[in-house]
Amino acid sequence: MWTKFYDCSKQQNLNLQKENITASALLVLLIICGCNPLNAQINRRNYNFLDYQHKDYYFGISLGFNSSKHHVFHSTEFIDNPNFNSAQGAPAMGFNVHGIVNYKLGDYFDIRVLPGFTFATRHIDFNNDLELRNSFESIFVDLPFHIRFKSAPYRDKRAYVIAGINYAYDVTSNSDARGSENLIKIDPHDFQLEAGIGMQFFFPFFILSPEIKFSQGINNTLLFNIQKEESTIIEKLLSRVLTISFHFEG
Repeated sequence: MWTKFYDCSKQQNLNLQKENITASALLVLLIICGCNPLNAQINRRNYNFLDYQHKDYYFGISLGFNSSKHHVFHSTEFIDNPNFNSAQGAPAMGFNVHGIVNYKLGDYFDIRVLPGFTFATRHIDFNNDLELRNSFESIFVDLPFHIRFKSAPYRDKRAYVIAGINYAYDVTSNSDARGSENLIKIDPHDFQLEAGIGMQFFFPFFILSPEIKFSQGINNTLLFNIQKEESTIIEKLLSRVLTISFHFEG
């Protein structure tokens, strides 16, 4: 009797082990089958990026907004001048429209040229008894030259950084106006060092790239005029621009 009971128990254990092995095998099979659609989905997400791999160059357009100002450096005349307490640049909003020419240098580097126009307004506030403000409404013809380093793509997205230089010419400059109402005059030529970061999003028909960029002028844009007291208290003016752009490329 005990022998039969032992044999039955042993047989039940064997059946239970077989059921566990079968269940485990089915679970592994389901996991493997489930991974294939997941891999296919990841490949589909990278499909848009692969469409642009064969292109050595492409073109686009850039639309954006900017906050622009002059960074004011006081001269030694400012210290001895009792009529002015300060002269400071105040930022103002503008917008920009640029074209894009992009040439690939391997998988991670690009050379970019973005010719276009920047519409900007800049203020200089003179703090005295009258609190004067000198405003400059400018239309710049820009020629930025950038080198871009891109990360490896992930699910049709990749991050990047840019660095370069920009030449800007103000077509509405008052530098040649003799009877200008402005308290000071600004040189129309400006050179700027630029750096920024952005993100590429690959779509079937275009690449969308939001970007934020900082530009720092490297040449003095002040045109000194000894006949203007406001001009004598300033040693130099350097431009500073913060730009948020949306690039559409393809």
